Amino acid sequence: MYIVNLTYIKPLSEIDAFLEKHVEFLIRQYEKGIFIASGRKVPRNGGIILVRNIDLDELESVLSEDPFYINGVANYEVTQFIPTMMAKGLESLKDEPGC
Repeated sequence: MYIVNLTYIKPLSEIDAFLEKHVEFLIRQYEKGIFIASGRKVPRNGGIILVRNIDLDELESVLSEDPFYINGVANYEVTQFIPTMMAKGLESLKDEPGC
């Protein structure tokens, strides 16, 4: 599993110009079953995306399609971790291939 930490490197006015396309990108990844959760950081200086355990090269390819990435308005920090404990109902995340 991965935590993707986005940090905005441009003013919010530039971020907002790409927000609708970014949301469309997120929806496509949810539909493919790649993303688990996402949202804005507080204060609003970036966002967080939780990603299923996929190949790192595949994740980098997916992130390269994000309008925030394409337009250079955010930096991305990717952290991989192996979930060993989780809340009831999320046990399937523990048993992902490669974990």
